[in-house]
Amino acid sequence: MAHKLEEKTLDYVIDEMIEVVQNSKDEIFNIGEEARTEYEQLQTELQGTREKVISHINNGDELEQKVRYSRQRLSEVSREFDRYSESEIREVYEKTHAMQTELAIARREEKVLRDKRDELDRRLMTLDQTIERAEGLASKISVILTYLNDDFRQVNEMIEEAKEKQEFGLKIIEAQEDERRKISREIHDGPAQMLANILLRSELVDRTFREGTVNEALGEVKSVRKMIRSSLYEVRRIIYDLRPMALDDLGLVPTIKKYVATIADYNDIDIEFTPVGKEERLHQKYEIAFFRLMQEALQNAVKHAEASLIKVKLEINESIIAMMIKDDGKGFDPALKQEKTFGLIGMRERVEMLDGTLSINSTIGKGTTIMIQVPYKVS
Repeated sequence: MAHKLEEKTLDYVIDEMIEVVQNSKDEIFNIGEEARTEYEQLQTELQGTREKVISHINNGDELEQKVRYSRQRLSEVSREFDRYSESEIREVYEKTHAMQTELAIARREEKVLRDKRDELDRRLMTLDQTIERAEGLASKISVILTYLNDDFRQVNEMIEEAKEKQEFGLKIIEAQEDERRKISREIHDGPAQMLANILLRSELVDRTFREGTVNEALGEVKSVRKMIRSSLYEVRRIIYDLRPMALDDLGLVPTIKKYVATIADYNDIDIEFTPVGKEERLHQKYEIAFFRLMQEALQNAVKHAEASLIKVKLEINESIIAMMIKDDGKGFDPALKQEKTFGLIGMRERVEMLDGTLSINSTIGKGTTIMIQVPYKVS
């Protein structure tokens, strides 16, 4: 429960971070768009201002020439004052004064336009830098969003996977302790008890031989032999459960055949085993791995699936070893995290150690199919 709560909390934190970063990206995008719109408007205004500046310069230059000519005319009238009437002198003077005033106004307007042009240039430069920074920030935020959406979630998954592996390790330790207790109990209740009985019966044989008849003693000896055979059978069974000796002596396919037959007979379930390809010895690590994988999958089908038919198929070819374990049991929903699925986790760990793949296809009410593929080069 606490593990699920931690997982939900971490997902919530990631979602909140993504939302904040996404909102920041949207705000930066809006700032950039507003700056770009203003930039375009200012460019249009700057173009018009530059045209006005050029027009005022040209008009001012023309007006300045006229003022220069008018001053020359005024100088000429002043030198030959007697030749001109008072009205002519006043007209030249007023015209010159008016043009000088117009020139001063024109130069002042030109200066205002120049200042405006320079200010627009500065604002455009600032906006250009703002747009560039906004685009840079948006790009960096996109990287952060990608990291949060993909990489950070992968980190989260890796953390969850690490937790699963830690739990799996603890389960392995528990399983080892359970297995030790089971073996200890089986040896105590089986071979140990039988050996104790054999010891007692051997003493009885000795007493019978000394006090009774030879036939009675032989009968006791036969009884002791029967008990020894039973003890030997129990010891071999325990050894087989720990590691089938046939796996070392005969190889993978014969061992699976024998194991499947034993499980089918003991549990009264129909189990079909189909080997395909070359039935030859494999590298020891592959034989051990595939036997354990088959053993785990078969035990799951027998214990949990309530199946009436189980099919086991093993294929060995030039490039891969493939195994399929299919049952017609009750199935389950693979999307839902099952409790106590450490057997499946252990299977997946074994397959990953061999650089292979394991897939589980199951539907409630329609059984389960486990597919295992491992790359292998037949020597």
